[in-house]
Amino acid sequence: MATDLKTIQKILEEKSTPEVLVSQKKFVPGITKIYGVSNPVLNELSKQFKAGGFNLIKDLWDAGAYEEKLLAAKILQKIAKKDADKSLQLIKYFAPGINNWAVCDTVGMQSLQTILKTHQKEIFALAKKHNRSANFWERRLSLVLVEWYTRDKTLHAEIKKLIKPLENDEEYYVKKAVVWINKNFAKGK
Repeated sequence: MATDLKTIQKILEEKSTPEVLVSQKKFVPGITKIYGVSNPVLNELSKQFKAGGFNLIKDLWDAGAYEEKLLAAKILQKIAKKDADKSLQLIKYFAPGINNWAVCDTVGMQSLQTILKTHQKEIFALAKKHNRSANFWERRLSLVLVEWYTRDKTLHAEIKKLIKPLENDEEYYVKKAVVWINKNFAKGK
């Protein structure tokens, strides 16, 4: 696995551009360890390296750069069905290391996408676990994890139970998630 990680890191260095670096720093405040690689490149790398499996995902996450974390989440999306329990465990592992909205939303909306229908109960349990965390990114994650389920009106009451303790949250990115989920309800999704 270390070979795959080193190969990916070399590619990320080669594919980085000053323009993307400036853009990412502007739109994703707070990121410090960053290459400056665009999402289309990350999407291609996730296809190319998905065979690296769960070990590569963990290695990428632990390496810690912005693009490495995004890539970990994108590869997980491609293989989550192979072992849903391991995938859910990885989200628990990722949660404390989330430090910006882009990684939070990629983890929450993409990583478990292929098991949303089969593991709804477990995903809601995971969201509930992070809903009252002292870490505001985990609180945001608790809502992002269930965003897809706003399409199902029968789940609105359960989602509203997650929103309730966060309605008056002081953190900007948690407030934004509350507004986002409520807008989804208003759209009649």
